[in-house]
Amino acid sequence: MASPDRPPALVAPGPALPSELRARYARTEQLPGFGETAQRRLRAARVLVVGAGGLGSAVLPLLAGAGFGTIGIVDDDSVEASNLPRQTIHGERDLGRPKTASAADAIRAIDSGIAVRVFPERLTSANAERILSGFDLVLDGSDNFPTRYLVDDAALLSGLPVVWGAVHRFGGQAGLSWAGRGPHYRDLFPQPPEPGTVPSCAEAGVLPSVCGVIGSLMASEAIKVVTGEGDLLLGRVIVHDALRGTFRELEYAADPEAEPVTELIDYDLFCGIAAEPEVTTSATFGSATLSSATSISAAELATRLAAGQPHTLLDVREPWEADIAELPGSLLVPLDVVIRDAAGVAERLSDDPLVIVCHHGVRAETARRALDAVGVPGVVLAGGLDAWSREIDPALPRY
Repeated sequence: MASPDRPPALVAPGPALPSELRARYARTEQLPGFGETAQRRLRAARVLVVGAGGLGSAVLPLLAGAGFGTIGIVDDDSVEASNLPRQTIHGERDLGRPKTASAADAIRAIDSGIAVRVFPERLTSANAERILSGFDLVLDGSDNFPTRYLVDDAALLSGLPVVWGAVHRFGGQAGLSWAGRGPHYRDLFPQPPEPGTVPSCAEAGVLPSVCGVIGSLMASEAIKVVTGEGDLLLGRVIVHDALRGTFRELEYAADPEAEPVTELIDYDLFCGIAAEPEVTTSATFGSATLSSATSISAAELATRLAAGQPHTLLDVREPWEADIAELPGSLLVPLDVVIRDAAGVAERLSDDPLVIVCHHGVRAETARRALDAVGVPGVVLAGGLDAWSREIDPALPRY
C-alpha cells in the first residue's frame, strides 16, 4: 500500500521497449527497484517544462537523457548573450532564436525518438488550460511570481503535479506541489511578496552552477513522481546554499483555512505589478502634462527628450547594472536606498518632472510609490531600459 509521501506511480507503463532502447537504458534499468517497468513508465510520460532559461536548460537534457517520451516546452523569449553562462542548452549559434526552438533541437540531438512539443508563447490565464492539456506533470522553471502562481493554480485545476524550482544569487529551492496528494505552492506561499522586494535573476544575478543543482533535483523528482520510486517532496522543500555547500529541508502542511482555487485570475494584478489606471500623476514635461497614467513609454520619453523638455531621470538599479548600460544623465540611487529613505532621496531631486528607470519597470514602480508617499510624483519608464534598448537604441547593451 502506498504511503502518503510515496503515492503510486503517476504513469502506467508503455509498450515493451525495443532492444536498442533496452541497451540504451541498461544502466538505469539495473537500479534497485527500477527495472524495465519504470523505464517504460518514463517513455510513456508526457512532461511540460515551463521556461527554457536557467532551470529549463538544466532540466530538459536530463529529462531527455532519462527517456521521457514526450517533452513540452513553453517560453516566449529569445536567446541573448547574457543567457549563455547559465542557460547551457543554448549556444552562440542560437543567439536571437526562440528558446523553444533552440531547446527542442538540443533534445532531439540527445534522443531523436522523443516527441517534442513547443509553445513559443507566454503562459497566461487565457492559454494555460490549452497548453497543459495532454501532459501528465509540469516542471516549473519560471523566474517570476505571476507565472509560478499561474502554473500552480492551473495544474491544481487540471489535477496535475508540479515540480517547481527557484534560484536566486548563490542558492535555490526545489519542491513538489500536488494538491491531490499533499500541500501545494499556495500553502507554502499564500501571498506573493511585495513588488520589488525580491529581485529577479536578471536584477540580482545567479551562480550558473546553482541552476544545475536545482535543475537536477527537479529532474530527479519528476522521475520519482512518474515511476513511483522514492519518497516525494510532498510537504517538503529542499533549500540549497552554494556558498556554504549545504542543503536543508523545510517542512510545511496544507492550510485548512485557505481559500479554494476555483478559477484562473489576473496574476500580474494578484502579484501587484499590473498598472493601476485610476492612479494619475501631475508631472509635466514643459507645457505637456502626464496625467493619464503612472508610466511613460520609451517612444514618448524619447520624443520628449529629443524636444529638450526638462526632466530628472532616476535610475533605481544596482551599480553593477549601470556599469553595463545606462541612460545619459541618470541619477543612480538603488531601490533599497529609496525604500529606506524616500524623503532623503526626494531632497536630492530637482523640481523637473521625474522619470524612474530600472531594468524592466518593476523596481521603478516600487520606487514611484515610495516617492509619491512623500509628496514627489513621478512616472515609470514602461519596460525599463530593456524596452529602451529594444525600441529606441539597439546599441544600448541588453542583459
